Amino acid sequence: MPSTTRRVILGAGVAMASSSAKAQSSPGVFPPWQGGANNDVEHRGLEFTVPEADNLADFHGNPMNPLLTLYVGGNYFFAMAPLVQAFAAAHPAYKGKIYWETIPPGLLVRQMEAGGTVTVGNMTWTVQADAYFAGLGAVRRLIDRGLLIPPAVSYVTNTLTIMIPRDNPAGVRTLADLGRADIRLAMPNPEFEGVAEQIRASLVKAGGEALAEAVYGSKVRDGTCVLTTMHHRQTPVFLMQGRAQAGVIWQSEAVFQEQVGNPIGHVDIPDEVNTTGTYAGAIRKDAANPEAARLWLDFITSDQGLRIFERYGFKRHVGGAG
Repeated sequence: MPSTTRRVILGAGVAMASSSAKAQSSPGVFPPWQGGANNDVEHRGLEFTVPEADNLADFHGNPMNPLLTLYVGGNYFFAMAPLVQAFAAAHPAYKGKIYWETIPPGLLVRQMEAGGTVTVGNMTWTVQADAYFAGLGAVRRLIDRGLLIPPAVSYVTNTLTIMIPRDNPAGVRTLADLGRADIRLAMPNPEFEGVAEQIRASLVKAGGEALAEAVYGSKVRDGTCVLTTMHHRQTPVFLMQGRAQAGVIWQSEAVFQEQVGNPIGHVDIPDEVNTTGTYAGAIRKDAANPEAARLWLDFITSDQGLRIFERYGFKRHVGGAG
């Protein structure tokens, strides 16, 4: 290869690495949005994150021999960095030794059933869960199936909101507005995102089956509602790209986007038509690190853990196990 060509390629590589570092230091359209904080590994070697081309935003830490592996529904990916940091401060033996995933709960179940193996792009790796976290109903169903062991430990609740671009170009004011033919929507996929059940319940409360059918039926068919293909983390991406003008999502996710300074806003949904979700977790049957999983469950139900959730608008669940 001619030396001139080598210099061009090397220069491109340096520029790519530089742009990667910049992308990790400030929010933008594409995740990760937390400046690399969602990784507890101390020695990271080569930093190679290139939104949107190479970006494993839902896989955190080092998958090689972790002391604790958590499968966490992506509803609070943003809270995991401070939670892991605080947990490791309380239990130093786990510092830099925690691996966690935040893909949708239904897909995490498929990964558990596949022995913990997942493929992203050209890479395949295997890390089986020690504990699984999702909606309370989903956790109970997995206990009934024998994938998880009781109890189902509940810790926080969350409500829905309508996420919009900050300037609200479509003038969305209510859930009923989402049925309008002129509004482009981005909505969680009912096939693998549990939040879609709560959203549908709220649509029915606000406008009957006709509104639910418009949003999740006719608008999907005519292309004015796009369903997420991975995760409702895609909703703010689609809004910032101009591909959609509104989407129903957990309130905490809108709070996070506003906190990091992305051009996102939200429209409150009144209590009488809103729906509350309860988050729960349980230890996987045959977990490799059950004691570590118990320590994590104890931590996220502690006052310290719950205060971290409250930063993003979550409410403490009154009860505990179910």
